[in-house]
Amino acid sequence: MREEVEKALQKIRPMLQADGGDVELVEVTDDGIVKLKLQGACKGCPMSTYTLKMGIERFLKKEVPEVKSVEEVS
Repeated sequence: MREEVEKALQKIRPMLQADGGDVELVEVTDDGIVKLKLQGACKGCPMSTYTLKMGIERFLKKEVPEVKSVEEVS
């Protein structure tokens, strides 16, 4: 599942980079939890929680149905 998540992240990475941010895949657990580290402008941005849950999580669930949720790690 990690490879599928990586491929999906590559599709949305340009949008994050356009705003000066990025995302790093830290871990994909066996129970479908994706752990990400926000980078650049995304790190500490007041909208980062919204971006993570409503943007990245929603997209990953659509692309990789096994994904249950996305969490930010530092």
